[in-house]
Amino acid sequence: MIEMITEMFSYSFMVHAIVAGLFLSLCASLLGVSLVLKRYSMIGDGLSHIGFGALAVASAANLAPLGVALPVVVVAAILLLRLSGSGRLKGDSAIALISTSSLAVGVLAVSLGRGTNIDLNSYMFGTILSVSESDMCLSVALSAVVLAVFALFYHRIFAVTFDEIFAKASGIRAGGYNMLLAVLAAVTIVLGMRLMGALLISALIVFPPLTSMRLFRSFRGVAVSSAILSVVCFFIGICISYTSDAPAGASVVVVNLGAFLLFSAVAFAAGRLCARRTGKGSLKR
Repeated sequence: MIEMITEMFSYSFMVHAIVAGLFLSLCASLLGVSLVLKRYSMIGDGLSHIGFGALAVASAANLAPLGVALPVVVVAAILLLRLSGSGRLKGDSAIALISTSSLAVGVLAVSLGRGTNIDLNSYMFGTILSVSESDMCLSVALSAVVLAVFALFYHRIFAVTFDEIFAKASGIRAGGYNMLLAVLAAVTIVLGMRLMGALLISALIVFPPLTSMRLFRSFRGVAVSSAILSVVCFFIGICISYTSDAPAGASVVVVNLGAFLLFSAVAFAAGRLCARRTGKGSLKR
């Protein structure tokens, strides 16, 4: 095991992928806690499809993919948030409308740009080889921003997440914090698409919080557990991908799925044990 890890870190592309992925997993899990609790979890899936469309169009036009996708996805996140809050179009409808349209535009751009060097599979499912040193540095910088936001505005994010009406009544600018979370999620998704792919990046946002909620009930407990769980699952998934030559994104998601099933089984067993003990106590009385 130690020899395998040492061998992995001997390749520069693996170092870039592991460092970038670990920091992106940390960001996605922390942002995912608020997004899942606010029932905005599908926004990650929608933004990833929009990112795929932007990356495909940029590649077909011989433009910098990251330079095009990043502002497009950030604007889309703000637009989706505004549409959801306006009441004219429900949140899930807005996400479905924009994401499917973006995915169709991306596929069309790839099919029309056959003369250019476009790898559809790398955009859809991700690849370790696509993570550059600049991606790694951006991931570290983004993680620093997300951790600073959570540390500085923890109580306000907690208030906005659980009771937005009370937060507004208390003088907290709930709309601003929702916008901040959406923008950070958009940046996380764009950076993570190179590694995880457009179809799988949203799993880093959804799985860790949902898994942690099987056993933990407090906001802090879920946030800490999600961060640890996401980082551990990503590293295990990368190791599986390296040893079995499997896609990195799919390996990470499958490990997260296994963690979810494990936590669910533990929660179920603990619930049955508590119920059995309670039942025995009531019989004695």
